[in-house]
Amino acid sequence: MSEEKKIPYKIYLSEEEMPREWYNVRADMTKKPAPLLNPGTGKPMTAEELGAVFCKELVDQELDNDTAYIPIPDEIRDFYKMYRPSPLVRAYCLEEKLQTPARIYYKFEGNNTSGSHKLNSAIAQAYYAKKQGLKGVTTETGAGQWGTALSMACAYLGLDCRVYMVKVSYEQKPFRREVMRTYGASVTPSPSELTSVGRKILAEHPGTTGSLGCAISEAVEDAVSHEGYRYVLGSVLNQVLLHQSVIGLETKIALDKYGIKPDMIIGCAGGGSNLGGLISPFMGEKLRGEADYDIVAVEPASCPSLTRGRYAYDYCDTGKVCPLAKMYTLGSGFIPSPNHAGGLRYHGMSPVLSELYDQGLMRAVSVEQTSVFEAAELFARVEGILPAPESSHAIRAAIDEALRCKETGEEKTIVFGLTGTGYFDMVAYEKYNNGEMQDYIPTDEDLKPGFDSLPAIG
Repeated sequence: MSEEKKIPYKIYLSEEEMPREWYNVRADMTKKPAPLLNPGTGKPMTAEELGAVFCKELVDQELDNDTAYIPIPDEIRDFYKMYRPSPLVRAYCLEEKLQTPARIYYKFEGNNTSGSHKLNSAIAQAYYAKKQGLKGVTTETGAGQWGTALSMACAYLGLDCRVYMVKVSYEQKPFRREVMRTYGASVTPSPSELTSVGRKILAEHPGTTGSLGCAISEAVEDAVSHEGYRYVLGSVLNQVLLHQSVIGLETKIALDKYGIKPDMIIGCAGGGSNLGGLISPFMGEKLRGEADYDIVAVEPASCPSLTRGRYAYDYCDTGKVCPLAKMYTLGSGFIPSPNHAGGLRYHGMSPVLSELYDQGLMRAVSVEQTSVFEAAELFARVEGILPAPESSHAIRAAIDEALRCKETGEEKTIVFGLTGTGYFDMVAYEKYNNGEMQDYIPTDEDLKPGFDSLPAIG
């Protein structure tokens, strides 16, 4: 242990060591993710078609399967310097509590007001919108972290920001909502009466608690209905995983600095932004045959897109107004139970991660929310950080692996992503502490309607 103590609790990088380029893992994929399809024609979306919804430079990034490294504009990098580089932390206290021979590290992304990794892509997307001369942007948010991050970025750049927040999270997390409003964003519970797709969903599902798919539909409709606006998305898309690669690049630089090679890399998985960003440079090494890692996606048992979904083309949104993406999906009409990990309540998974998973280059596990909060409270008590419910899925898997190492005596090095803090999630912690939290696992019968609604595309 005395030798290992030479590795500090927190490994910090200097500003000069912070990445100057984003890494595009698609460049190293022999089999690329399937293209987005036009829902009307069934043909691959063109740059012109995507440009009606997204900012031009973001469309270029979305379609670029070949450029491995894309320079980070100086203006974005300067903004990053307000909270980056973020620390890589050795979880010595957690290791001691578990009495495990495993070495546990976590990349902590909660050191900014948005409380999560989402700001990495929010400032990039807002920057390109501003550069294009737009008035503002629209978006959806689940747990509220993405909406908070985007409202911060838009305030910084002087853009209007319209957020459609999943209704269950809007009601559970009023303070997250108020942070967005403090930064100047308008926040609407979704589904709402403000859009035609929202009204349609409410008519078909009275009293629904909403879903990310619903909120996406409303945000897209709002953007295309107003001159000078574009839609931006906080996860799933190729461009978002590109921006979030700064997480993994910093992690690798920090590990290399001390000669540490991880055996296992773990991330929570909803749409894929955090996981994709964390694993990207490691997956690149794996794709190039330079190294091997056990890469694990952890998702809620209540919304198991990877572990129980189907790999097929599906709509990215409930209202079926967005392009079709080939991904692991539960069906665009699937509305998950109102669990407390709002950021992981998406019916599908990033096309990039879906393709990597389908090729067997990573694996996935699902966990129930009571066990997730058990892990969250243990982590908070020994490491001193109150984690977000989303992040706590990765904590759960890391603890489980560390306990397996305790049984086998294996000295494995585990790295996981701590995507953000849980200070706006106290209703969820209250439910857990009061013994009122329940686990929900959809039956095959529950999943069937979503699968039956998948479009007939190969």
